[in-house]
Amino acid sequence: MIKTSFIEQLRSGPFVENRDGGPLYIKLARAIETLITTQWLTPGEALPPERELAEGLSVARVTVRNAYKLLLESGDLEVRRGSGTFVANHPVHIEQPLWDLSSFSQDMKLRGMEPGATVLGSDVRLPSSEEALLFGVDRHDMMLTLDRLRLADGMPVAVERAVVPQRLIDGEQIGEGSLYAALARHGHRPVHALQKLTAMIFQPLEADLLGVQQGDPCLLIERVSRRADHRVVERTRSHYRGDIYDFVAELTIGE
Repeated sequence: MIKTSFIEQLRSGPFVENRDGGPLYIKLARAIETLITTQWLTPGEALPPERELAEGLSVARVTVRNAYKLLLESGDLEVRRGSGTFVANHPVHIEQPLWDLSSFSQDMKLRGMEPGATVLGSDVRLPSSEEALLFGVDRHDMMLTLDRLRLADGMPVAVERAVVPQRLIDGEQIGEGSLYAALARHGHRPVHALQKLTAMIFQPLEADLLGVQQGDPCLLIERVSRRADHRVVERTRSHYRGDIYDFVAELTIGE
């Protein structure tokens, strides 16, 4: 629900009093940011559409559009598909160490957050030649591909595609649960992995799913996980939100 006094609050504040000098959209963005930092606007609150705010403040619509864009880029606002623009409802940053092998669900629980997932699609199929070689499976073994939107306290943070030999989880339906936990239950617990990080920008599909803008920063994480006997049990390819994720590593100098 949009606060009916939002426009009046902007009208009575520094935005209207100091219109001279400097781009107007920056002044508007700062005025909205002030309402957020002072908690007059709280996480999850809706902001009015561009046209409504432009008419209420007697400014051009492009002024509102550019102000919203600045606040989207800074992480103060977020766009929800089909719903509009809202005050961002996410923590400032999630730090993920690179020296520990753990599942997404474990990571979130350690941070006191509730992990979740929305299944975007799944497919059971024969392996490609490359997958047969990587996983050491027969060309007639079936592979499970699972596409999920990963959530932290209900907030979308990553789009994940996981591939596992179906027999390793004995046909278990994963859904919102931990794939690592399912593998462990069937005696295929991952104990080490090779992980690759690539900085990139979001393309339209992933941006739409995560409620961010096309071109926003993205961290592509590709991981191949192995059990104790070095047999590959899972491969994932995940697009993480670059605005809230930091991956950190501890380094020591060589001799």
